Amino acid sequence: MIENPRYLFDQKIREENKVNLISGSDEVGRGAMAGPIVVASVILKPEYNNFKIRDSKLLNEKQREELFEEIKQNCIAYSICEYDSKFVDEFNPKRTSQIGMIDTIKKLKIKPDICLIDGENIELNLCKTIKIIKGDNLSITIGAASILAKVYRDRIMNNYHLKYPQYNFIKNKGYCTIDHQNRVKEFGILDIHRFSYKPIKFLKEKKDEL
Repeated sequence: MIENPRYLFDQKIREENKVNLISGSDEVGRGAMAGPIVVASVILKPEYNNFKIRDSKLLNEKQREELFEEIKQNCIAYSICEYDSKFVDEFNPKRTSQIGMIDTIKKLKIKPDICLIDGENIELNLCKTIKIIKGDNLSITIGAASILAKVYRDRIMNNYHLKYPQYNFIKNKGYCTIDHQNRVKEFGILDIHRFSYKPIKFLKEKKDEL
């Protein structure tokens, strides 16, 4: 039987630190120029092992949707927070992600022994934190958090698509694609766009000059 490296990664941390409950935290939407940044934290059942759970970007939409429900059924606790474009403009994307990781960990109904953080240095009094570079594909727990955050955010952007179909949010999910930038040039800037991001900032400055 082939072992699951992401599950073994977390098990090794449990054994080395002599703990049981590990949380994983990840964010989605940092690089987008529209919509929120969404952060999730989750504590999986220690015995839960699923080969399919990995970096959400490596999964298709159907896989993520199925895993979203399965993760919720096989976790001890999870929390998800969203931070709108105005918040991101005020605090910047990196700081927003850090705030979100702290917020979501604090909102977990059960206190973890160790918090695994994807790519960020976070300090918390309530538990030990470990920064894991590219953690969403190394740790099953961070991978699960990335899936929760991704599905939650995609659903928000799909709803924005119903409200603003001309921006094609159902496909670009608010990211800085050429198509998205062209649509902003044609149809204008929305409140959900991030005014601190270069493409939006540039278009706003050009509009203000007219």
